[in-house]
Amino acid sequence: MRSPEPSLPAPARLVVVALLLAALTGGAVGVDGYGRARRLHMKNKVLEMFYHAYDNYMTYAFPHDELKPLTKSFTDSLSELGNLNLEHLPQDYNGSALTLVESLSSLVVLGNFTEFERGILCLSENLTFDVDARINLFECNIRLLGGLISAHLLAKDYSSHLKDGLYQDQLLHLAENLGNRFLPAFETPTGLPYAWINLKYGVMENETTETSTSGCGSLILEMGVLSRLTGDSRYEAAALRALRKLWSLRSSLNLVGTTLDVLTGKWIEYSSGIGAGVDSFYEYLIKAYILFGSDEYWDMFHSAYLAVQKYFRHGPWYHEADMRTGEATHWQLTSLQAFWPGLQTLLGDVAAANLSHREFYNVWQRFGVLPERYLLDYGILHPTEKYYPLRPEFAESTFYLYQATKDPWYLEVGETIIGSLNYYTKVDGGFASVRDVSTMKLEDHQHSFFLSETCKYLFLLYDDSFLRNQNYIFTTEGHPLPIRSTWHEKFPATHVPSNWTFVKDESQPIRVSALSSQVCPETVFQKSVGSPWESACHVPDVHASHRCRTDDDCGIEAVTCKKRTCSMAGYCGLWLVIY
Repeated sequence: MRSPEPSLPAPARLVVVALLLAALTGGAVGVDGYGRARRLHMKNKVLEMFYHAYDNYMTYAFPHDELKPLTKSFTDSLSELGNLNLEHLPQDYNGSALTLVESLSSLVVLGNFTEFERGILCLSENLTFDVDARINLFECNIRLLGGLISAHLLAKDYSSHLKDGLYQDQLLHLAENLGNRFLPAFETPTGLPYAWINLKYGVMENETTETSTSGCGSLILEMGVLSRLTGDSRYEAAALRALRKLWSLRSSLNLVGTTLDVLTGKWIEYSSGIGAGVDSFYEYLIKAYILFGSDEYWDMFHSAYLAVQKYFRHGPWYHEADMRTGEATHWQLTSLQAFWPGLQTLLGDVAAANLSHREFYNVWQRFGVLPERYLLDYGILHPTEKYYPLRPEFAESTFYLYQATKDPWYLEVGETIIGSLNYYTKVDGGFASVRDVSTMKLEDHQHSFFLSETCKYLFLLYDDSFLRNQNYIFTTEGHPLPIRSTWHEKFPATHVPSNWTFVKDESQPIRVSALSSQVCPETVFQKSVGSPWESACHVPDVHASHRCRTDDDCGIEAVTCKKRTCSMAGYCGLWLVIY
């Protein structure tokens, strides 16, 4: 058994996170070879896209949840998430104004405080959660609760842009009311929450006990912030208990499955990857660490990330594998996987992020958009999952990579995305999802995340002024949450000699990687101070000569993420063992 890997003390890691976030989100537009007029033109095209979708929603769908752009009508999809039929909704149900809630933070990013004010007033007058409606906890959390909390924080931070006395914490009161309705879902023997809950009556009789890894492991950001804003610890405690329980159910390989039973804690689906049903679990571990500063989140993420790199990664792609054995199960690309390069960029593993991003871009160019599922082993579309519901993940990763590298090529990728969306999906009544990417036949649905994420990330790609004075992390639904020292369990003392943060810490260990140190070697240290730190998996050998006495003197290979071992001759390497 190998000894635990050394890591930077928590204060040091937190400061380097702040440095990386500053590199990713701070700073004015640099000279990158992409003309200012061209940048302004693309920014305006995104603005046109956003308001075409938003105005049509407000005209034809508000206060209902989402727009049906082909028929210029509405759908109350809050209770349809997961394919629940409309007949289950009460006749007087007017929707949750889901798209408006999701659009509020985007309006601030776009600088439209007049419409932001109007949105606050509309929700204050129309939104109620005291309805007999069965909703998906995960979707309601990331969309409604996350949207309300983010908009509340933005309303407080930008109060000078609002009319005096207009904002009286109305959105926070709505968020607290919604959070209270979530709590009965967590009343299980395991602490894992039910996937479905009735907003008015709680968990219904004979409710399904199956949930997903994302469904019970991606609640900590929104519910954690709600606890900090209200002073009520119940929300964060419930989400953290569920996350801890989920992590305790991992395999000996540090892998988790896709679905499990909330009453017994037994896994139902052992195969998993970085896509649907699992994706935001990984995302929220690292973002919870950045937002709240607890080593517990970091320790979970570090182990999980290395396991993903070891068992799922195959060149630039990530297949699915059995959590018990690590053996590959499904060789397929899913559109939700496109978030991964963005997450890797946030970590500083820019080379690996760029490699995967370019493969996603190749698939986008082949089909015009990104299909929901593509079979890598056959090189063909999945026979049934051929749709593209205006998903944001590829645009999100493009934004992160541009922020990290300032390579204008990513701005050109953004042009491709914008061109495809306008050419294939724009209709008179908004933007429609693609039902089949092989025919580009459209579906009558404009998802709320098109406004909360897709348009937001594309706008930030060409105008990042929103990010210049504040560090944010974005939830899995694209809602910005500010990084505040008062939310951290501990916050380090720092010294700022110029425009970057330096940690005075003589106890820093030698055997560190970009991952365990939370640095971005491509954009920060190699260019600033010539650091030799490499990509995320890499842990150097103890001795520069690669000489060793035991396996503990050997690190982890950067490319394969495999453990190096000590040979009989006393050198570290990836040695072939013959029995």
